[in-house]
Amino acid sequence: MGRRSRRRGETAPAPAPRSRPDRRAAEREARPRAPWHPFPLVELSVLAGLVLLVWGLLRSDDESGRVLLVCGMALASLGGLETALREHFGGHRSHALLLAALPAVLTAGVLFFARAPRLAVPLAAAAVLAAAFAALRRAFRRRS
Repeated sequence: MGRRSRRRGETAPAPAPRSRPDRRAAEREARPRAPWHPFPLVELSVLAGLVLLVWGLLRSDDESGRVLLVCGMALASLGGLETALREHFGGHRSHALLLAALPAVLTAGVLFFARAPRLAVPLAAAAVLAAAFAALRRAFRRRS
């Protein structure tokens, strides 16, 4: 056996922790602010949507409960959509696919309720999704 380079009882000094800037804090600072900035409109919208969702789940057996569920989903989704729109068109982060899904879903809904042929609904939605994605991607590249 060879000698040890350290004596027993001595420990090697621990490496100094690297100072790394908080990435999330930097991202929060760089995000574009809403026009109503000091007022937490998006957060209140999402909170109200969650309350309506829970209330709708508790009353899901009657018609008013289903209406509360739909309103809760719509209100909570609007909060997320607003944030995605602001970040996307502010050049902060691309949300092209998420934003392109909105016109695609609306197109599918209109065609479904207009009683279009079953094959036309997903094909039209896919075409709208692809076109909207390409346009939104170009818009983000111009902004960033």
